[in-house]
Amino acid sequence: MYWIVVLLTQVLVALSAEVHAANGFISGKVVNVNQRPEAGVWVIAQTEDLPTNFRKIVATDAEGRFVLPEMPEADYLVWVRGYGLLDSAKVAASEGDNLMLRVESAKTAKEAARIYPANYWMAMIQAPTSEMIESAELAYDSPKAWTDQFKLNCIICHQPGSPVTRLPAKAVFDHGLKKVALMDMLAQQLNRDMTLDVLDEWGQRLAAGETPDSTPPRPTGIERNFVITQWEYGGKYTYAHDVISTDKRDPSLYAEELIYGLDIGNDHLLILDPEKSSVEQVKLEPWEGAVPWCEQTYKALDSDEEVHVGAMLLGCPVEGATSMHKGAYNNPVNAHNPMLDEQGRIWMTMQIRREWGEDLPDFCKKDPFISSYYHHRQLGYYDTKSGEVVPVDTCFGTHHLQFDDKGVLWVNGDDRAVGWLDTNVFDPSRPDTLEQAMGWSEAVVDSDGDGKADLPIVGFRYSVIPNPVGNDVWFAIPPGSYGKFPTYGKPGYIMRYDPAGDTHEVYSPPFPAAGARGIDVDSEGNIWAAMAGSGHLGRFDREACAKTWGDGDQCPEGWKLWETPGPNFQGIESSGSADFHYFIWVDQFDTLGLGSDTVVLNGTNSDSLIVFQPDTEEFTVIRIPYPMVSFTRGVDGRIDDPSEGWKGRGLWFTNGLDPIMHSEVPRSYVGHIQLRPSPLAH
Repeated sequence: MYWIVVLLTQVLVALSAEVHAANGFISGKVVNVNQRPEAGVWVIAQTEDLPTNFRKIVATDAEGRFVLPEMPEADYLVWVRGYGLLDSAKVAASEGDNLMLRVESAKTAKEAARIYPANYWMAMIQAPTSEMIESAELAYDSPKAWTDQFKLNCIICHQPGSPVTRLPAKAVFDHGLKKVALMDMLAQQLNRDMTLDVLDEWGQRLAAGETPDSTPPRPTGIERNFVITQWEYGGKYTYAHDVISTDKRDPSLYAEELIYGLDIGNDHLLILDPEKSSVEQVKLEPWEGAVPWCEQTYKALDSDEEVHVGAMLLGCPVEGATSMHKGAYNNPVNAHNPMLDEQGRIWMTMQIRREWGEDLPDFCKKDPFISSYYHHRQLGYYDTKSGEVVPVDTCFGTHHLQFDDKGVLWVNGDDRAVGWLDTNVFDPSRPDTLEQAMGWSEAVVDSDGDGKADLPIVGFRYSVIPNPVGNDVWFAIPPGSYGKFPTYGKPGYIMRYDPAGDTHEVYSPPFPAAGARGIDVDSEGNIWAAMAGSGHLGRFDREACAKTWGDGDQCPEGWKLWETPGPNFQGIESSGSADFHYFIWVDQFDTLGLGSDTVVLNGTNSDSLIVFQPDTEEFTVIRIPYPMVSFTRGVDGRIDDPSEGWKGRGLWFTNGLDPIMHSEVPRSYVGHIQLRPSPLAH
């Protein structure tokens, strides 16, 4: 009898393995050394057998069980990471295997905190006191205002609080700032000496062994149902800024086709084929006169003065300092923010000429306003059918871009004007159509209600979204420095442009919110803003405003605010989350599976995407546990096959860290997030 049972068991195991292999999944259970199941920890499978390095990550259920679904045929190493644990040993596996993975609890707080996201470490920074700020003669009126600007200045490229930034002493921070001229300049805006003192005190406490006083929660509930897939692309100096999979207006376009990104640091269009797990890159060749960031200059019309205006990033140290990465970002095109249209064209903002006033198109020079100041980047597109790159010159600066439902391309990136291009009118074979297709408007608001525009709004328009409900266009303007118009210590604005009346309005978020960067719209016309400075999510309803004219302080009643998850800065009342929300994306078409108009925030300083459901007002954190220092920027969603349920839809994102060498795995990647009905679905 015993041998019959053994034989039957072997047959069942063999049949089970065949079924697993046919379905392409790996299953198992995670237990501690005392055989206790570990719930809400991550199981990570990785392989180098495919054309590009590939990873899949899932969380365990309440009994420690897991299923890694839809695994390409390959040999994998599978291991476990979880809060409160040491990383497990890597176990060899392939499709069909059922694993028992054993983990060990961290013995000390320092061991446990090693894998905490950067925001938990950054929240330990002790902000300067009000007296310190006043003596430094800064424009900030409180420690909170200083920390808001600290986040806006210091998390635009990488994560303060990540392992490589946890330096021990002032001299080391001083040396680090000098290695990148832009970073040094942004520290000067915060008062460089005072900033170094703040970082010195923080670094000394870390060196003495101090760790965060709060622990990140493990995934619970629906957070255990997410499947994260990653494909590496790019090289040592890739600065992969954005990702696009479809036309934002119709997420069913380009189903099961390629995914595109941009290497802003070295002028490559990055291409992923998810089905084949293969990648390629297309070099975007520069046009005559274009130079890399480090060398960019501006010369106004009728002026002999050449002013340096380039973004001095990796490889661009301050004068007198050195960098081992000199010339790392060779990017005279510095293409940014790819966006697909319905014709298979990937539009992007890009440098196609010098920034000198004399190089503007002749019809731009006719307008003394638009020709009187500096504009960075123009436009262009890559034709996916022909492989041709088509430059499109503009009179105004560009940075992000979005299409409205009429085919007009709206751009931000100019600090004084709103600009647009009607792609129905523009024909690259007829140069005369460029002037006919292009338009712009100087941003001046009615500040006193007399019906006349009298107050220019100067500030970098960081993001843009056309509102199909109101037929208006909205922008976000975070606080910063704009020549004669500094806005330090202020909450920034969101700005409305009405093309029908050629009018502008601005609205500042009420305290404690500040620093909107990303902006998007839902299907009802509400404007959603990611408050990168203060760590809030904001929704604005213009219909609720008692008045719409003013300098930005009007209509606090139009706002609703939510503090985003994660720790706050210590000792600062109403500080908001210490996380940073680089951008925002509203899932109007339910590409993730949590419902239409779900809001997705970048948890850029917390290795995450943060999902907000307006109907329940609840946040869900999609943590990316590996590699640590995943700097999420652009987000996109596509529906490949609605009949396939969770397998036929999902979000796409990229690790846009600058420099990528800060990451635990020093290569960028494209990420795909799917929401299955349970942690064991396959």
